[in-house]
Amino acid sequence: MTENLLFEKPQVPTVTIKGSPKKFPVKRVFCVGRNYEAHAREMGVEVDREQPFYFIKTAFAVIPSGSHIPYPPGTDNYHYEMELVIAIGKDGFNISVEKAHDHIYGYAAGLDMTRRDLQLVAREKGRPWDLGKDFEQSAVISEIVPASEIGHPESGAIELQVNGAVKQSADIDLLIWKIPEIIAHLSRFYHLSAGDLIYTGTPAGVGPVVAGDRITGSIANVANIELTIDNPAVD
Repeated sequence: MTENLLFEKPQVPTVTIKGSPKKFPVKRVFCVGRNYEAHAREMGVEVDREQPFYFIKTAFAVIPSGSHIPYPPGTDNYHYEMELVIAIGKDGFNISVEKAHDHIYGYAAGLDMTRRDLQLVAREKGRPWDLGKDFEQSAVISEIVPASEIGHPESGAIELQVNGAVKQSADIDLLIWKIPEIIAHLSRFYHLSAGDLIYTGTPAGVGPVVAGDRITGSIANVANIELTIDNPAVD
């Protein structure tokens, strides 16, 4: 039976899978905050070691690596954040740390693009971060590499360059909350589903970009990523 919809149903965003003609349909985008100690310090806050915390981006924020995107509206301080991304491939709730890897389809490199000025204003006023974090084209992602090919990375260089100059350089073994811990904790509050993406946090070195900048990044043995910032869109 054809649905009687008021307007056409939006298409579900998808992500390319390395070596496969199939696409990964995106359901939700979870992001882990302050998951590298050095980044928390550069943001002027202490790391909360009692439990991780999260914010969410709309699935329609997802765009592929290699995109050209306009400098976003409403900000004068637009930042990059390079991250390892987990792609969930199996539903689960109250997942144990020991079983967490069973729910992972694969991994990718991601950019959590941020309107930093808006985020900081919200933080100072105790308000949600939505305007600073959840906006169009703010969740950049590389192709997803299946865990069946690369296993489950516990270490490896994570690096980002702007116009060829290194801005972020660390190792994913510095994650405060490791991949199985993130999945186990998040699944206490949400029924994780195939199609969910989890951005695991960014290392120190975040900073602004302007129109004309080219961002490139890599996570060893996982993926590379690229993004070009164009002039602001004009109505």
